[in-house]
Amino acid sequence: MKKYRIGIIGRSGRGDYGHGLDEVWRNVPEAELVGIADENPAGLKARADRLGIKARYGDYRKMLAKETPDIVSVAPRWLDCHHDMVLACAEHGASVFLEKPMCRTLAEADSMVRACEEKHVKLAIAHQTRYSPRIKTVQELIKNGKIGRLLELRGRGKEDHRGGGEDLWVLGTHVFDLMRIFGGEARSCFAKVTQGGRPVGPGDVEEGNEGIGPLAGDGIEASFEMAAGCTAFFSSHRNMAARPSRFGLTLLGSKGVITIHTGYLPDVHILEDPSWEPGRTGSGWKPVTSAGINKAEPLKNTDRLARGNGNVAIVTDLIESIEKDRQPLGSIYHARGATEMIAAVFESHRLRGPVTLPLKNRANPLLSLPKRS
Repeated sequence: MKKYRIGIIGRSGRGDYGHGLDEVWRNVPEAELVGIADENPAGLKARADRLGIKARYGDYRKMLAKETPDIVSVAPRWLDCHHDMVLACAEHGASVFLEKPMCRTLAEADSMVRACEEKHVKLAIAHQTRYSPRIKTVQELIKNGKIGRLLELRGRGKEDHRGGGEDLWVLGTHVFDLMRIFGGEARSCFAKVTQGGRPVGPGDVEEGNEGIGPLAGDGIEASFEMAAGCTAFFSSHRNMAARPSRFGLTLLGSKGVITIHTGYLPDVHILEDPSWEPGRTGSGWKPVTSAGINKAEPLKNTDRLARGNGNVAIVTDLIESIEKDRQPLGSIYHARGATEMIAAVFESHRLRGPVTLPLKNRANPLLSLPKRS
C-alpha cells in the first residue's frame, strides 16, 4: 500500500480546523501525517499533540517546503485564507482537501482553478452530502420514475442568526451543490436581497463573519434556471429557523416529492403522491436509505465511512482520483459552480434583473451596488 504524505493547515481562533479535516486522516490507512501549520502557537501545540505530529510550523509555506506533502487539508472555516493557501499547495505540487465554502469571489475561484490545472493537482471540497450512498439511491429513484418528471428544486438554509446573506455563503454552498447534482449547471439567476424587508443598498454592506468579505442582507429569495429543465429556488431569512431544521433540498416531481437534508447519511424521505399533500390522498412519507425505500441502512456506524461524517469518503476518493488521474467526485469545478450560484444571487440583486451564468462580473457584486432610488 502506497503511503501518502499528509500536511494539515489550520488557524486556531480564525477558522480553526474546520469540520474534522484534520482528524479524518486517522481513519485512512494510506495516510501518514508529516506536518502541521498554525499561526497560533497555543493552538498549534494543542492540535499537534492531539494528532501526534512532531513537525510543527507557524508558517504553512515553510511546512509545505520542508515536509513536501502529497496532500494537504486546508482546514480553516474562514474564507479569507483559502485562496492563498490553495495556491501555495499547488505551487508545491500538493493536492488539497478544502473546507467549504470555496473562497470569497469568483476571481479567487478562477485563480485557484488555474493553479491546480497548471500544477496538475487535485482539489476536493468538503461537500459531504455529494458522497452519500443515499444520493445514489435518490438518483436511481428519479431515473426509474418514482417521482415522475422533476419540476422544481427548493432549498433553504438553516435560517438561524446567520439567515440571509451569511446563510447563503456558509450553508447555501451545500444546497447549491445538491441542486447541481440533480439539476445540472445553473444557466441563469433572478434574485433579491433584503434588509428589514427592503432591498439592500450600499449602506447595508458590512464586513461578513468568518472572513467572507463584504456582505449584506437578512433575507434572500432566488430562482435559477437549471440545465436539466427544472427551476431551482433558494430562500433564507434570519431568525426563522425551524425545529427540526428545514435546511436541505426538496425535489418536487410530477408524481411525488423527495426531501434531502445534509451529511454523509442524511435524512431522506419520499412521498409518492402527485398532489404533494399526503393528507388528501392518504399516502405517507417513507424513509430512503442507501438500500432503497423503507429498507434498513446497510452501512453501519462501525463502518469507517459512517463515523459521523463523509470526510473519509472524500479523502478516499481524492486519493483514488490522484492514482487514476481523474477529477474527485466533489471537484474544484463543482466547488466553483456552487460559488457561482452564490455570487449570482448578489449580482442579480445589483443589476435588479436576471443574470446569465457564468457571470461576467468576477468581483464581489456588493462592492458596486447602486444607490436605492
